Amino acid sequence: MSCDLSIVTTLYNSAPHLDEFLRRMRDAAVKVASSYEVILVNDGSPDHALSIARAWVERWPELCVVDLSRNYGHHRAAMAGLERTRGRRVFMINCDLEEAPEDLPAFWRTLDEHPDADVVFGVVPRRRGGIVSRVGGKLFYVTINAISTLRMRGDEAFSRLLTRVFVDGLLRFPERELYLGGLLKDIGFTQIPLPIETRFKGRSDYTLLRRVNLAINAITGFSSVPLVFIFYLGLTISLLTLGIMVWFGGRYLFFAKPPTGYTSLILSIWFGNGALISILGLVGIYLAKVFSEVKARPRVVVRRVYRREDDTSTP
Repeated sequence: MSCDLSIVTTLYNSAPHLDEFLRRMRDAAVKVASSYEVILVNDGSPDHALSIARAWVERWPELCVVDLSRNYGHHRAAMAGLERTRGRRVFMINCDLEEAPEDLPAFWRTLDEHPDADVVFGVVPRRRGGIVSRVGGKLFYVTINAISTLRMRGDEAFSRLLTRVFVDGLLRFPERELYLGGLLKDIGFTQIPLPIETRFKGRSDYTLLRRVNLAINAITGFSSVPLVFIFYLGLTISLLTLGIMVWFGGRYLFFAKPPTGYTSLILSIWFGNGALISILGLVGIYLAKVFSEVKARPRVVVRRVYRREDDTSTP
């Protein structure tokens, strides 16, 4: 049965703020929709967030908890939640309270005011966090915009309100190596920004390694420019090497000066080997993505779905 609104969020280390989030989210939902559902996707949270969520299921009929078999990552978990939505509109938000649940009515009004739009996404005036995080994020968005057809703003929050037609279109993308931010842009439709305020919660669950992996996944998932770059890099190195050979050959033939320089020889060998290994590694990343997609394994595996009216296992 359909409803006016579906709310989707994921759980990972969410126990400290989950009770407050659910209370505030419930108060916001009743202001805009006569019927709604809230879908919590437990992405293998290592704390007791699942226990808290299950306790809420007993007293909140609109709540559904999807328990994944392990941690699959934020983007896959969010897509798993979207797959179970039934609402005419779908509100995506993180439950860490960095983005306020009370912003939902503003999203709702903005979408009402733009009947031709299918997405209202939050934008923040200034990214918070350390200088490494801010500079790294800026560099990432500059890179992805330069080498792909995507046009990422760099100031977007996770929270956004989507129409049913947009969600149905998004779910037609079957890839398993997900960069959700890219998919949300690549699908098109009219998307409207909405300025919101965010609260900096401190330490992020996204470590530097996870951020780097996400950046690599985004770039290789939406651009073939790195592969083209490999060709031109190889061509440049070959032409440069040919020019050096002609230079040293001319010195030897016309000036009787044999080529010298052990250091330059070793450096050129190390440079060539390093470039070759990097090239093979980049090609390997693309092949790994192809290998993952060809296997066509499910994005996630659901251990159990908790609802008050149907507390049974669901495949």
